[in-house]
This record gives sequence, structure tokens and C-alpha cells, in this order.
Amino acid sequence: MRILGVDPGLTTTGFGILEKQGNEYLAIDFGGIKLNPQEKFPIRLKKIYAEICNVIDRFQPDEFAIEEVFYADNVKVALKMGHARGVAILAAVNHRLPTFEYSAKEIKQSVVGNGGASKEQVQRMVQQLLNLPSRPEPHDAADALAVALCHLHRVESRR
Repeated sequence: MRILGVDPGLTTTGFGILEKQGNEYLAIDFGGIKLNPQEKFPIRLKKIYAEICNVIDRFQPDEFAIEEVFYADNVKVALKMGHARGVAILAAVNHRLPTFEYSAKEIKQSVVGNGGASKEQVQRMVQQLLNLPSRPEPHDAADALAVALCHLHRVESRR
């Protein structure tokens, strides 16, 4: 099973393609969609949508998983994050991918074993679980791989 995990962001949206083969998790590809904060917001949303579509077309994932919006003190930022999530989800739905959403706490609990884990702990555990030579960069990509790992763990626990 091949999963596309996404960590939506306003400056970088992380993505990770993860596959389960036997007892191993393989990171097929991961990275960050860099967004220019000087560009108008609708243009950045269009880029997120287009790049997620490109990743889906290139890697043909079976399912899509994304991090839910976290609580933000700044309502404007939370709304913009919701838009970023929305266009990523739209890309998945338009490609007829089953779509799943997980909270940051669920993801950290699934990957690290601690729902309050730090970004560094998540990066280290993703590196270890995927047998990567170094921590995934940007950290948004590590978070996206963590989303995909969380989803695979959920799929396995349902079997």
C-alpha cells in the first residue's frame, strides 16, 4: 500500500510518499512545496493544489492522509491553514483517493509513542523507522512522512 502524507503549511507544505513492503516501511519520496510569502494568497493555494496533483500523478498513491488544523491563537492564520488543507484535500479527492485526517497529537502518539513529542523527536523517529541516513528535511517533509506512518499504523491495526 502506498500513502501520500501531507503536512499543510503557509510557507512550506510537506509531502511524503510512503510504502509498506512486507514488514518494512519505505520512503519513496518526500520534500517541501516552497511557497513565496510575497505572492498573493490565492496564487500560493493554486501552487499547493498543482504540486500535490503532480505528486499524485507521479507516484500513484493508494490513499491520502493529512494533518488536521491545529488550534491557533491567530484566527487569520488558522483560516489560511484551513484553506491550504482544503486545496490539498481537493487534489486528493479529484484523484479519487480515499482521504484520512489525523490530529497532531494522534500522529505524534502513533509515531513516537508520546502525543506531546517535539518536532525533533518526530524527525528522529521518522528517520529511524524509515532507515534514512539523516533526518528528513525540511521538517515539514518529516511531518508529512509521520502523517503517512500514522495512517499505515491505523490501517494495520484495523486488520
